[in-house]
Amino acid sequence: MAVYTQVSAEALTRFLARFDAGELVSAKGIAEGVENSNYLVDTTEARFILTLYEKRVAAGDLPFFLDLLEHLAQRGSPVPPAVPDRDGTTIHELEGRPACLIRFLNGVSVTAPTPEQARAAGAAMGQMHRALEDFTGRRANTLGVDAWQPLLAKCGRDLDTIAPGLYDDLAAGLRAVTAAWPQGGDVRVIHADLFPDNVLMLGDRVTGLIDFYFACTDLRLYDLAIMHTAWSFDARGEAYDGDVGHALLEGYAATFGLADAERAQLPVLCMGACIRFALTRGWDWLNTPADALVTRKDPVAYTRRLAFYRANGTEVFA
Repeated sequence: MAVYTQVSAEALTRFLARFDAGELVSAKGIAEGVENSNYLVDTTEARFILTLYEKRVAAGDLPFFLDLLEHLAQRGSPVPPAVPDRDGTTIHELEGRPACLIRFLNGVSVTAPTPEQARAAGAAMGQMHRALEDFTGRRANTLGVDAWQPLLAKCGRDLDTIAPGLYDDLAAGLRAVTAAWPQGGDVRVIHADLFPDNVLMLGDRVTGLIDFYFACTDLRLYDLAIMHTAWSFDARGEAYDGDVGHALLEGYAATFGLADAERAQLPVLCMGACIRFALTRGWDWLNTPADALVTRKDPVAYTRRLAFYRANGTEVFA
């Protein structure tokens, strides 16, 4: 989440008039994240998230995302579907951007998850994957393994202005990962970004899975690998918490299952996840507008994770 597009109180009041959502009380921009403009909106009736879609989210992809959320909500997954207006429309235009009013979910995102919270989050991912077995929508992963070399080339040696040697670290990791990337496996729609800040919790209970705007069709296990890289380290990517990583896998295995052959694939998938997020963070670091209300994220935190999985991946998932 972030704020690139400013929305005036007058424009938001006119927007809300299309809905049975009450009158505007307050709206506050949300700075976390990098993809869309987001506001926390309070009305006389309820609380909502207003999202204006920017950057990598194409307007043509929005029906896929909204169908996905509706599918999951109907199967009991704790996701926030879009709110339709009085005409049943969910996709609108506001300040020149596609926009949706999203149902607000209670809960907070943890910054230092405990093993119990990681176990619950892993179980929620497994349940989500079960619920997606009969989802027929498809969307290519535009940030999948085939996109990493072109993105590295676009960033180029400018990456070394972020940290010396960053380009070479990523190039070496990319060569190793692409040579070992699994060919075949269980492919379905995945979240592809289930970081702790995209999981809402009350205590040890998951109350929401949010921010599905990277959702795509890819290897199911890659989704678990992304989650493992995001949950099992401190923010700087320096300290690995084996208890959290193990609990995450336990939770997933309890609701979906995790075969030994799948565990053997996780090291290279985790390395791939590290490369993907280091590259996109690097690109955003180099290209984020100076006046954007957005929190830039450190790509080096993911090259540290990459080094960890290269050295220890086999032992971690044994």
